Amino acid sequence: MTLAQWRRSGRKADASGCWRASFPPRLRAENGFRFWLTFYSVATYYALVGTRAATSRTKRRPVEEIVIPEKLFFRIGEVSKLCSLPAYVLRFWETEFPQLKPNKSNTGQRLYRRKDVENIVRVKKLLYEEGYTINGARQFIKSESKRDRSQTALPFAGPASSTADLSSIKQGLRDVLGILSAKR
Repeated sequence: MTLAQWRRSGRKADASGCWRASFPPRLRAENGFRFWLTFYSVATYYALVGTRAATSRTKRRPVEEIVIPEKLFFRIGEVSKLCSLPAYVLRFWETEFPQLKPNKSNTGQRLYRRKDVENIVRVKKLLYEEGYTINGARQFIKSESKRDRSQTALPFAGPASSTADLSSIKQGLRDVLGILSAKR
């Protein structure tokens, strides 16, 4: 049934008495609008199904890989083009994410460091590709930074394997000391 036929039909239920068929064709359940027919609002649908499940059903296009050039500072226009985001989104994210704190030049221009640009790319991936809300992305980044604060072991060599190695190192140091003291 086309939309014109539906308008002419007087918006009545079909022969089987199914009220769903009375909706315009593009709003029917078989066209992917199940929540439209069942729930009063999207908020009700999210509350019953869950935000993650609801957003996982929507089609998301993958974000392309962003190559960050080797520069010390980036202006907001450069970051905007690099990340394919409008400048006002970047300015809004600065207020929402404490990790995004660009320096300002003498003229008031925002200057992003490489770390800032990497954080913007991570936020964009969380919001646009993985379906996080702004609050969820903020909490995820905060928990990620807490995990990174744990102290990692330094890459020192293991304990000496034998006393022969230590004695050869000691002898080498004595030889170096003898050469240096002989030059005086």
